[in-house]
Amino acid sequence: MMEVKLWNDKREREMYENFAELFAIIKATEKLEKAYIRDLLSPSEYESECQKLIVHFKTLSATLKETVPNIERFADTYKMDCPAAIYRLVTSGVPATVEHRATVASSTSNSASIVAECVQNFITSMDSLKLNMVAVDQVYPLLSDLSASLNKLSILPPDFEGKTKMKEWILRLSKMGAADELTEQQSRQLHFDLESSYNSFMAALPKAGN
Repeated sequence: MMEVKLWNDKREREMYENFAELFAIIKATEKLEKAYIRDLLSPSEYESECQKLIVHFKTLSATLKETVPNIERFADTYKMDCPAAIYRLVTSGVPATVEHRATVASSTSNSASIVAECVQNFITSMDSLKLNMVAVDQVYPLLSDLSASLNKLSILPPDFEGKTKMKEWILRLSKMGAADELTEQQSRQLHFDLESSYNSFMAALPKAGN
């Protein structure tokens, strides 16, 4: 029996693998949204899983922006009936729980888009360290973006852990050369500070009904 190949070279193979991953993310998000609506999992479980899917989706769709410029068209092409996932991933960009908390917060500065921006910057920074992107000119812009997004949220106090820690790291990095790299110890400490600050950030968001 003759073997049929979907790709001709490594680049095409990566493209099809990325398509398969994008398909899986959309399907998983649709399943998650339906499970949450049916109260099959807790808000915290839903939020944690949904946040991961959204970040992976954003990273992957950025990689595929030339081959998949329109996610809705991609879903139509592969006959994916996933309206809830398309809304969550493309239109909203944040979990339903975060969206609701942001709505509860009356100030327009505490909108869902800024919360999403903070979450995105936290996870992008942590993911970059895991990928060993430890040069100053790689780390500094990420922490700078994170610090700027945190400062947009008026619900966070001036002495909020994430703000102070990022300010300290930015000051430290500004004294180093662009090509300098964080040591393994520094990288681990920064990742720990980011994770700790992220957990504090999620806890600081207004709870529904408060």
